[in-house]
Formats: sequence, structure tokens, C-alpha cells
Amino acid sequence: MKTLIIGDGDSVSEAKADFENTAQEIISTYDTGNLPKELQNLTFEYHYDIGALFNYYDFINMSKLAKRIGISDSLMRHYKIGEYISQSQLQKIEDALHDIGKDFSEIKLFV
Repeated sequence: MKTLIIGDGDSVSEAKADFENTAQEIISTYDTGNLPKELQNLTFEYHYDIGALFNYYDFINMSKLAKRIGISDSLMRHYKIGEYISQSQLQKIEDALHDIGKDFSEIKLFV
């Protein structure tokens, strides 16, 4: 059985909430014992285009991220508005974001 679940909204937050709500509505139509295997223990993986990434994570300074990665600020702005981005540039940005995540996960704060 294939079920297509989509979410819609004026922001990433709204679209994610709508998507998750739709999934829960579909699940609620089944009796607990009859829930298809595909709908059991669902986990979601979200993918962003560059524009959605910077809109959703608006605390990320696009210019400073571009500088850290070695991409021109102007080029990053073009990517943000949806202009063509090569797979290698996309991977470069994704790798840098993962590295930043690792950096943050190693932070230790003290009083």
C-alpha cells in the first residue's frame, strides 16, 4: 500500500505541522491492531532547499556562513532565491552545516 502524505503552509513550520497532522489523521483512521506496517513507528526526514533552510533557521547569518565555506556572499544570495546550484556546491554547504553541528555538539558551558 502506498500513501502520499504532504504538508502545506506559508512557512516551513506550518508545512511540517500540517504534514505531521495529516500523518496522524491517517493513522487515527485505523484500529490499533490493523495499522499497516508502513505506518507503524513513523519517523520523518525533512529536506530543505537553500531558501527554506535560511528562512526556517533565520538565526544563521548567510553572509558569515558563505565566508566560512568559501562561497561568495552574492552567490549564496542567488542560491537562497532559488537560482541554480550545482550538486557539488550543495554538498559543500551541507557538509559545512554538519561540521557546525559537530562543533556545537562539543560545546561545554560553565558558570
